[in-house]
Amino acid sequence: MNIVVLNGSPKGELSVTLQYVRYVARKYPEHSFRFFPVAQNIRKLEKDEAAFSEVIDAVNGADAVLWAFPLYFLLVSAQYKRFIELIFERGQQPAFAGKYTASLSTSVHFFDHTAHNYIHAVCDDLQMNHVGAYSAAMYDLMKRPERKRWLLFAEYFFDAVSRRIPVARVYPQLSAQNFIYEPGPAEANVDIDGKRILVMTDGQDPSGNITAMVHSFTGNFRGAVDIVNLKDIDIKGGCLGCCKCGLDNVCEYEGKDGFIDFYREKVKKADVVVFAGAIHDRYLSAKWKIYFDRSFFNTHVPTLIGKQIAFLISGPLGQIPNLRQILEAYGEFQESNLVNIITDEAGDSKRIDLLLAELANALVRPVAEGYARPMTFLGVGGRRIFRDEVYGMLRFVFQSDHRYYKNHGLYDFPQKNYRVRRRNFKMMLLTKLPPFRKKFLKVLKDEMLKPVKYVAENR
Repeated sequence: MNIVVLNGSPKGELSVTLQYVRYVARKYPEHSFRFFPVAQNIRKLEKDEAAFSEVIDAVNGADAVLWAFPLYFLLVSAQYKRFIELIFERGQQPAFAGKYTASLSTSVHFFDHTAHNYIHAVCDDLQMNHVGAYSAAMYDLMKRPERKRWLLFAEYFFDAVSRRIPVARVYPQLSAQNFIYEPGPAEANVDIDGKRILVMTDGQDPSGNITAMVHSFTGNFRGAVDIVNLKDIDIKGGCLGCCKCGLDNVCEYEGKDGFIDFYREKVKKADVVVFAGAIHDRYLSAKWKIYFDRSFFNTHVPTLIGKQIAFLISGPLGQIPNLRQILEAYGEFQESNLVNIITDEAGDSKRIDLLLAELANALVRPVAEGYARPMTFLGVGGRRIFRDEVYGMLRFVFQSDHRYYKNHGLYDFPQKNYRVRRRNFKMMLLTKLPPFRKKFLKVLKDEMLKPVKYVAENR
């Protein structure tokens, strides 16, 4: 059986996720696996048609396709998202149609379900036969029972492909939306009262009705509103997954492009933040995904606490509940107040005018009190996942998170794992020494990979 593996990690061969696939490949030598680092090579795939065609030709000739990726900010990485966009933009859906497929992720199980839902929906849109998703914790491969579980999933996948089992579509095809929003004159009766309001767009085509929605929305304010197009910000690339920011929130891109300064000076200092974008496949654009991924230089520390936020969306959001959950979750774990999500789905320009006018009023009204709705499971569950991981295995990597969680009383449970505590104490002391710190950052990606890679190759 010939299987194409679409590697969704920007780290390429240094991907933990990839080791799970290599482990299966070693255990089942009768099957052929061909690996494509599509996320790492996304710029080449955008510019080099031959390189992109090589991937598509391999998919076209394969018996099955495996989507293998790490979690990046509630979804796949921006680079992987861009690869998916290229498939549709270049009309290459026929190469995927009818192929059997499955998805594999590694993470700490923070919104792994939304990432798999997204990939599954994309596969349905490509008319593929999606037979299952496997979400592994980062180091599950080091545990005998989890290795057995993973091999059982692989066996099921191989069997499904060989028997060509019937597969039902889970995510209905999105209905086309041709409505053109024509806004009426805004009354500009909402007083900003000295508040800083930031509206961000992505400048990506097709943009649907976003330009008109932003114009109508901002026209409701008396006073200056800061409108920023992400394409006008110097953003060199997507998140690299290097985890350098884990020590003290210093990104690998620090001083190399304009994103970090923009985030610190514009986003963090705003009182109201509005995100505006059109739906591309089952999410927003890859440009927006770069924004959210790159904001991870703040690691798991909320940076929009008490801010009023909203989303303006052009496209069939009502048909994509997975995306709505992602947007709602973002507001919760940022500890901000998601006032509303306004779309152009109403199909009535006057109705949308009223919705945008009320949103403008609602965003300014609670600002003085710093109101934020209480968290639901989305925020509480997500916070506790990270609390446990940062207190335990990931503390010496995400030291900035540890300091924040400790100072804000988020470690609200007893811990008895003295071996991990001793290791953390030792590593945290050593990383304060400049020579060791430099070496630590240099070998971090390799060392994170080493234990899983050893198991993948030897157990």
